[in-house]
Amino acid sequence: MDSINQQQPERNHEDLQGNAAGEKIKELVEKADSCFFCTQVRNSQAFSTRPMAVQQVDDNGDCWFLSAADSHKNAQIAQDPQVQLLFQASKHSGFVTLYGTAEISRDKQKIGELWHGIFKTWFTEGENDPRITVIRFRPTEGYYWDTKHGMVVAFAKQVAGALTGQTLDDSVEGKLLP
Repeated sequence: MDSINQQQPERNHEDLQGNAAGEKIKELVEKADSCFFCTQVRNSQAFSTRPMAVQQVDDNGDCWFLSAADSHKNAQIAQDPQVQLLFQASKHSGFVTLYGTAEISRDKQKIGELWHGIFKTWFTEGENDPRITVIRFRPTEGYYWDTKHGMVVAFAKQVAGALTGQTLDDSVEGKLLP
């Protein structure tokens, strides 16, 4: 039996490197807004996972977060900076998993750049709360699944494929090496 990938009439696998990988990461992360932030990913036990809102993603694919200095997450990063981020941009497309390293800082300029008033919920002393830290995640590798032409075209191809009995999947996937 042929796999779905062998029945594809068009290419659906594209590995991305360098700037192209950074651009794809930025595109998908900005669509998702938040992720599952996983620490302790290198040991043989279940890793720790929590939802986190990405405050900024740059052209290299680096993701920026605000976090409390006394959090379990920060303690785990201090022990092992290897982390994994899992994103889902929409119900049917825009999935990405990233592996990389996290570094913690108290960069006041970056905190000011990322600060929003809603954060006072967690940092009651405001932007100058001594507990605020910045986490910079730098991806070293990843994998993505997305549509090539957007959700409207993807849906139209699915309908056409169902009517004709052909595999007309508009998806694309591949490795990301920033």
